[in-house]
Amino acid sequence: MTPADPRITLELRGPLALLGINRPDKRNAFDVTMLRALGAAMTEADRHPDVRCMVVLAEGEHFSAGLDLASVGPALSSGERLFPEGLIDPWAIQGEVRTKPLIVAVQGLCFTLGIELILAADIAVAAESTRFAQIEIKRGIFPFGGATLRFPQVAGWGNAMRWLLTGDEFDAKEAYRIGLVQEVVEHGRQRERALALAETVAKQAPLGVRATLASARQTQAEGPEAARRALLPKLLELAASEDAREGVQSFIERREARLTGR
Repeated sequence: MTPADPRITLELRGPLALLGINRPDKRNAFDVTMLRALGAAMTEADRHPDVRCMVVLAEGEHFSAGLDLASVGPALSSGERLFPEGLIDPWAIQGEVRTKPLIVAVQGLCFTLGIELILAADIAVAAESTRFAQIEIKRGIFPFGGATLRFPQVAGWGNAMRWLLTGDEFDAKEAYRIGLVQEVVEHGRQRERALALAETVAKQAPLGVRATLASARQTQAEGPEAARRALLPKLLELAASEDAREGVQSFIERREARLTGR
């Protein structure tokens, strides 16, 4: 796979799509072209019939120092749309919504947009060396990639405001305490662990995984009552699938299910 920007890579590895950030000389800071290239790569992976889970990895010592404001600032000031229509926005603010799970592995600096990518993902693994900070307020702006929407939901109001309103750095232990990341591992093992989790997710029933994501998102967007009403109709739909029949049969025969997403 060859995305439009070589600093963003896409590798298909069986049922996994590995999305790479490769600008280590600039601490993997995102300029406008990289933002769009990541959106394009994620869109391609999400629509690929063989992909069951996506993983975002970063090359070099750091995950991302955030935005390259010299590039993104003028685009924002002009009102330019960062993600063209038809592309998935990895930060889930504008554009299409992905349908497949996303796992993120982070290390070194994980600032601003890096934190917001975690918040938009489903599972995050951090190296114990990771340092986090949401520093937009030190630059005369405020977080606009989802932190004000999702950080309070994930961490609770006080925990979120402690870091959003000060711009202070915090470590991986604190990120785990407040629920920003789900696992902390030795430095250098974050990629391995994220890929192992992705492989586990990819073994599950694709229709069930998508339905789980959709139901959880509906709860956040529309409230638990709307999600509750949708549970039984969706369950009946999945119960008629080939995967559901295979799941029952594999249980009876005491073997691993062969799940195809049909």
